[in-house]
Amino acid sequence: MFLRLVIGVLFASLIGCQSQMPDNSSNPPAQPTTLKVATFNVSMEAGNYTPRGEQPDPDRLRQLLASGDHSQIRNIAEILQRVRPDVVLLNEFDYIENLAQGVEAFIQNYLNVSQNGRQPLDYPYYYLAPVNTGVPSPYDIDGDGVASGRDGDAWGYGAYPGQYGMVVLSRYPIARDKVRTFRLFPWHRMPDAQPIRNPDGSPFYDAATWQGLRLSSKSHWDVPILIGNDTVHLLAAHPTPPVFDGPENRNGARNFDEIRLWADYLNNADYLEDDTGQRGGLPEARRFVIVGDYNASPTEGNSRPGAIDQLLTHPRVNATLRPWSTGGELHTPDNQNARYHTAAWRAQVDYVLPSHYGLRPVRGAVFWPVAGLELARLVDGRAASSDHRLVWMELELLQP
Repeated sequence: MFLRLVIGVLFASLIGCQSQMPDNSSNPPAQPTTLKVATFNVSMEAGNYTPRGEQPDPDRLRQLLASGDHSQIRNIAEILQRVRPDVVLLNEFDYIENLAQGVEAFIQNYLNVSQNGRQPLDYPYYYLAPVNTGVPSPYDIDGDGVASGRDGDAWGYGAYPGQYGMVVLSRYPIARDKVRTFRLFPWHRMPDAQPIRNPDGSPFYDAATWQGLRLSSKSHWDVPILIGNDTVHLLAAHPTPPVFDGPENRNGARNFDEIRLWADYLNNADYLEDDTGQRGGLPEARRFVIVGDYNASPTEGNSRPGAIDQLLTHPRVNATLRPWSTGGELHTPDNQNARYHTAAWRAQVDYVLPSHYGLRPVRGAVFWPVAGLELARLVDGRAASSDHRLVWMELELLQP
């Protein structure tokens, strides 16, 4: 135990020194042999910048990105500058349609600027698209008797359209014409969907609501990234938390089936239909990496049993390398799973899961500096950066 903690502290120090190495982020190799992939729930949504009890301002993130000097966003940029992933999914990054005021402002005003002496970081390629959160639906989704069109009655929980959105940043080109999204996929089309029932066994939703519900609380994206002569499919999502509901556990059901969508996608299920009408999933012999905050743990938490195991035990997924941190281990020293935790509320919910085909995990970690060390300032509460930790994995690109 003591030796492992010492090694962990040294490893955390090494991560902190990474950006002293030569920066080649603007000029990736034409045919790389490895790829560093990360996922990070960054809490960059207006609710995080709003006093409790007040209604969040949908323009708040736009304002902070323009300023270039917000401490939480600067810390997020510093974490990214230290880890320096080639490809990263950012969850809870509010969707801003105006690119110059949104993702490009984040890159130019924060990542392209040295944070605490770190070398600037650039991502010439990115992908973002609308999400379901905060977009009004005509249904009483939360079952309170009123179809308000917002919060729990939006297609995905949110106070305004685009809250809790997603962004993919990449050093490598994105095949935008090959991207597949499943934002509009109707939940009822999934065979044997998880049951949502009242305590007396009756259906929670009436027939019209069930027929109209969308499955994805934000969206599901298959983003093909061109790594030299190879293609890696980044499968990105952010399923709803399996809580904040009632005895019907509608969010637990949705979380389970949102995770299942990727499992069925890897099974090339014919029932799946993306937002352009293309059917089926991802054929065999394709490289992929599943990334995101899945709000489900294999060992703890409130997700329905087996939810994340649908991915962890899938025959096409290589889950042999399990990223960990000494910071997480010391955060809850009496919990045997603590070293694998990726959220401050003590659970593993954020994942980087590569395919067996064409990829081999080399190393990975959870960015969670040990309390008391200088870098701990970067994870000292949600106001410092996020209540989640960045998870990264370095993958070797194998040739068939």
